[in-house]
Amino acid sequence: MNVEVIPAIDLRAGQVVRLRQGDYAQETRYADDPRALAARYADAGARWLHVVDLDGARAGDLANLSVIEALAKTGMQVQAGGGVRRENDVHRLFEAGVARVVVGSAAIRNPERVADWLREHGAERFTIALDTRRRGESWSLPSAGWTEDEARTLDELAPWYAACGARHLLCTDIERDGMLAGFNLDLYRHLAQTVPQLAVQASGGVRSLDDIRAARAAGARGVILGRALLEGRFTLEDALAC
Repeated sequence: MNVEVIPAIDLRAGQVVRLRQGDYAQETRYADDPRALAARYADAGARWLHVVDLDGARAGDLANLSVIEALAKTGMQVQAGGGVRRENDVHRLFEAGVARVVVGSAAIRNPERVADWLREHGAERFTIALDTRRRGESWSLPSAGWTEDEARTLDELAPWYAACGARHLLCTDIERDGMLAGFNLDLYRHLAQTVPQLAVQASGGVRSLDDIRAARAAGARGVILGRALLEGRFTLEDALAC
């Protein structure tokens, strides 16, 4: 089974940043212009680009839409999210050239509304983002840029969306995000068993090419690469080749 290698660009005030475990107070800014960085990823052969509007994720609006629109013109298919709360947000992203809208907080808080979007626009146009943090015996689902805990759990919503016809699921282990500690393979094995009909994208912690291979073996259909690429731990060309 092949795995889609997807480089990521996180945006804050129009700049490329990374957060440590989703903490806005622990931000690293990178010198790369997001457009130039995306162009390099396209030149390396990436088919998809994952874009997160961090300002939008926390505030609930599309704060970096003009940058996202520019990134959608670099030749890659873009999946983008952060601040998608209303149907108008979905339309604005589609109009900006986004191929797939990533829905996180709304997918947790208003699943019936998001299911309507899937039916109206087609399941291939969306990635459901159920980013998670282990709480005792369950996987919790923080929202609003991972700043607010919600009552629903991963094991409740992932099968619910599968039953609604969703195709793509992005799942980040928040504790590993930006930590270069490797993927939580148990999480992706669990998802492969419980929602095999969903194409799961693994995110959070990749540090080496071996992590990409391990995620594929655990059942992931895609891997999101952020900090490891920005810090040159391996090249995107090598990641695509493996």
